[in-house]
Amino acid sequence: MTEPSFLNIGRGLPPADSISDLPDWKQAQPAWIESALQRALAKPSGGWFVVDSKRAIGDGPKHYRIDGQEYVVWKAKSGVAVAPDSCPHMGARLSDGFLRDECVVCPWHGLALGEEGLGRWQPLTSYDDGVLIWIRPESGGDATEKPMLPARPDPYFDATMRLEARCDPRDVLANRLDPWHGSHFHPHSFGNLRVLEKDDEAITVRVVYRITKRVGMEVDAVFDCPDPRTIVMTIIRGEGVGSVVETHATPIEPGRSAVIETTLATSDRPQFLPFMRAFGRFVRPVIEKRARRLWVEDGAYAERRYELRQGTDSG
Repeated sequence: MTEPSFLNIGRGLPPADSISDLPDWKQAQPAWIESALQRALAKPSGGWFVVDSKRAIGDGPKHYRIDGQEYVVWKAKSGVAVAPDSCPHMGARLSDGFLRDECVVCPWHGLALGEEGLGRWQPLTSYDDGVLIWIRPESGGDATEKPMLPARPDPYFDATMRLEARCDPRDVLANRLDPWHGSHFHPHSFGNLRVLEKDDEAITVRVVYRITKRVGMEVDAVFDCPDPRTIVMTIIRGEGVGSVVETHATPIEPGRSAVIETTLATSDRPQFLPFMRAFGRFVRPVIEKRARRLWVEDGAYAERRYELRQGTDSG
């Protein structure tokens, strides 16, 4: 139900009789959040980790630390390449070098390294899904040929932000499995967020996305986890049906994670795609800035969960 003070500029939604009148602190049950989290963590990952947005890889080599290992990422002949960020000659950091003829050049002695590798120095298996770059460091165990991507709209307009937090990936997922905090922790972005239903693995909410203080769009959305490091929000009713927000949590090292969140927006309105083609370069930074603002706050939530699990609360 939209708050009376809101002007809903989206499509109207049917009445929702299942909305509870209980206060959010009673509805947010730690036992359910933990059980849903454990089911997500038990799912196979295929051995894949999200690195970053494809757009984040520019004209030079870039450094990333993923699951305790150092990598260099660059644009190569066949696409984005990922390899150990240590020159096989004397160990220089390759991400401090430069690109020449689509090879990464060591800054110490000029050794050029490409997709063909050199001795034990070999690029990792990577995957470009059109928006995000993934890597698969190892080929054994439950490794799959490509990441287990959630359903995405077609066509879509995408925007991605990345930030780091002092927590583990499980804390990122737990934050998203607790939608009850949304209108309390983010009053600038959400109004009247209410849970419609939940089962063992998914939760459906009705939420007003604020455009201004008094203007918003009301939608129904489902949150679910396709793998142990991803949670996806999919709009199922209201404006932008089929749009998704993928939140990927990539471990950097124990107690430190990268949150890579990509929004893939769609609409059946005929003016949507022409508008995005014309003004997308202005719209994308706005979406990314808004997502970053939310995750600065949600990062604090995830970090607090991590502190409590580690017993480092000094209060």
